[in-house]
Amino acid sequence: MSESDVTRDGVRQARPDREAPTGVHAGRRRRRRGRGEQPMVPDAEFSSYYGRPVLNKPTWKPLDIAGYLYLGGLAGASSLLAAGAGATGRPGLGRVAKLGSAGAITLSLAALVHDLGRPARFLNMLRVFKPTSPMSVGSWILSGYAPLTLAAAATEVAGRYRMVGTAATAGAAVLGPAVATYTAVLLSDTAVPSWHEGYRQLPFVFAGSAATSAAGLALVAAPTAQAGPARRMAALGAVLELGAFQMMKRRMGLASEPFERGKPHRLLRASEALTAGGAALALLSARVRDRRLAVAAGAALLTGSAALRFGVFHAGVASAEDPRYTIVPQRERLRAREG
Repeated sequence: MSESDVTRDGVRQARPDREAPTGVHAGRRRRRRGRGEQPMVPDAEFSSYYGRPVLNKPTWKPLDIAGYLYLGGLAGASSLLAAGAGATGRPGLGRVAKLGSAGAITLSLAALVHDLGRPARFLNMLRVFKPTSPMSVGSWILSGYAPLTLAAAATEVAGRYRMVGTAATAGAAVLGPAVATYTAVLLSDTAVPSWHEGYRQLPFVFAGSAATSAAGLALVAAPTAQAGPARRMAALGAVLELGAFQMMKRRMGLASEPFERGKPHRLLRASEALTAGGAALALLSARVRDRRLAVAAGAALLTGSAALRFGVFHAGVASAEDPRYTIVPQRERLRAREG
């Protein structure tokens, strides 16, 4: 506004305050946007309340918790592979699977305790058993599973107490599926949109990912002649993982967007390529009988499984940071109930 715009009667071409549209009239004028008039009030945006986020994003350390998810799946599926190898007379495959499951569950627990801050916090979770809490149930499962895998690996290395080792291997195989999938239930039980909305398919995704990682470890380290069960597990796990993940994204609606953007998208695309390629190489290695091909297949499967867990983790964090993924589904469910 310049000095020439100001007159004795006020500001030139300015409307008195009493003529400004307010209240109901302002709302009506805003709705008649099709007549070329500008809205008096900006469109509402999804924002926080007094600068506070709608959800507090997970404070878990990505390397610790995503690594914990990955290693737990590797351990649980390896226990199944170890039991199968023992039943079919494949000692080389069984040895790799037993040592792999023991090492993976040890590192998984170390990552969990590191994120918690001190071991006492994990022990405190064992003071009660709450069936409705995935964290409580998972803590007890880990407490029973870890000693069994360590006992099976110790007897394998020592070459003694075979009966104890066989019993421990069987017990670990019984708990293995729960170890491989309970973390999916743990994530789905949170309010994080991209985890919670996938609660139906996420356990199957994690089961397939666990199978491919265990098969990958066996293909890398076990004798090629004894790796037949690992190759079949790789193929079945890849089909389950990729199929369940695509189904999950289709059924999640808006909450699937974080899987298609940024870092999660890159990780998940890499996971799909590595898992599919690794499974194909694993099947091909059965015909070619080339050790290098089996190792390449195993490395691809191990890396693809890790990329999936990290991609799912980062997608969940991204969905918690954007209030749109929380508010829009809530409004849609409310309108559906009212209808």
